[in-house]
Amino acid sequence: MRPTNRTRRGAALIAVAAASVLLTSACSGAAAPSGGGGDAAAAPGKDDKLTITVYSKFTDREYGVVTAGLNKLKAKFPNIEIKHEGNQDDDKLTQSIRGGNPPDVAISFYTDNLGAWCSNGSFQDLKPYIDRDKIDLNQIPEAVRNYTEYQGKRCAMPMLADVYGLYYNKDLFAAKGITSPPKTTDEWLEDAKKLTEYNADGSIKVAGFLPSMPFYGNQAQYWAPNFGAPFIGPDGKSDLASNPGWKAMFEFQQKLIDALGGHDKVEKFKAGLGDEYSADNGFQKGKLAMIYDGEFRTAFIKDQAPTLNYATAPAPVLTSMADKYGSAFTTGTIIAIPKGAKNPGAAWELIKQATLDTDTLVDMANGLKNVPSTKASLTSPRLDLQPQFKTFLDMYDSGKLVSNQTTPIGDAHLKAVNDFAEKWQAGSIPDLTEGLKKVDAQIDDELKQKGAGG
Repeated sequence: MRPTNRTRRGAALIAVAAASVLLTSACSGAAAPSGGGGDAAAAPGKDDKLTITVYSKFTDREYGVVTAGLNKLKAKFPNIEIKHEGNQDDDKLTQSIRGGNPPDVAISFYTDNLGAWCSNGSFQDLKPYIDRDKIDLNQIPEAVRNYTEYQGKRCAMPMLADVYGLYYNKDLFAAKGITSPPKTTDEWLEDAKKLTEYNADGSIKVAGFLPSMPFYGNQAQYWAPNFGAPFIGPDGKSDLASNPGWKAMFEFQQKLIDALGGHDKVEKFKAGLGDEYSADNGFQKGKLAMIYDGEFRTAFIKDQAPTLNYATAPAPVLTSMADKYGSAFTTGTIIAIPKGAKNPGAAWELIKQATLDTDTLVDMANGLKNVPSTKASLTSPRLDLQPQFKTFLDMYDSGKLVSNQTTPIGDAHLKAVNDFAEKWQAGSIPDLTEGLKKVDAQIDDELKQKGAGG
């Protein structure tokens, strides 16, 4: 199975170029998006014949699942044809908007660029449609509503969600006498030590947990909620050096690396692990006793390692935050009407179908193994409740979700912190606080540039 889901939604830390290009064009006046606000476009009549073009990055089996979901609109509008063009990434979407030939509906796996798209008008404001149709957005969890709007402007809707938690090998746990997953960082550290096994030459044979970052699901933005570490402070500036959560997170990471024998030993072991989305994934091969990952991993395990005896749980939290156990990072697929869409009224009808219709959401969630994004779809009797998958549904419905903070600089702040993490764990950052201050300055400079432009 090819890389999907989390890679699509930011684990690979997509380049900020797409957001930057859009912002530059908006400021320079070259094909500058103007927003597309105003009154809601009328819905098509039942006899109107038209074609809705949809861009997404879905391919292969997933493309078929999503296409079937989109085509459910034909039950209400039988004369509408849906042209679903898969394998269209954010760069292609950006180019289509700038060139004045966008699709009617844009589906993106990345929430990181939403702040740029909302602020420069590349995605149209959906409020007129929501108000006209009296849509109750409270049927969507607050954290999910947050990652589909920017500074109060709703320019996208959530289609499906990802939630992140802990996967653990039950056989390896039992062999070491560990009866339950760790809930705090203290427990996590001790379990990681117990579960780690070494070869005769001292090299790592099995790692209790591999703390390398970025690696697999170890991304700063996914860990941050469990350490109470926001990227942006109340003043709108980068909040790394002054927030104790970030220091605690990086100090804990270093403790894990030291417990495994140091950076060089960890890197040598990591180099022998398979690709994250291949059948040779380290967790699926029994070389990692625990990993941090999204709900979609259950589909990979079912397909690539069906005999693996594993379970899932919320990720451990900083010991001083034990009462926050059960919280989780969430992100997901977003769907929007680009500026210049030829059929905005029909596009909105499709967006409603794909984001609010329970049957459509459940079918896509079962097919893609993603979390459906409305409260009604979570309780549908047709939803596949495989025990390992249900953990993520419970976290999604816990009221403790945390999402990325949207900014006008795309994912630049995420990339800056993950780049710092690599240097920190390699021992090339002599002073943690001073190092974080430099990252703050880098992020603040980008925020200032984007805020001053236009």
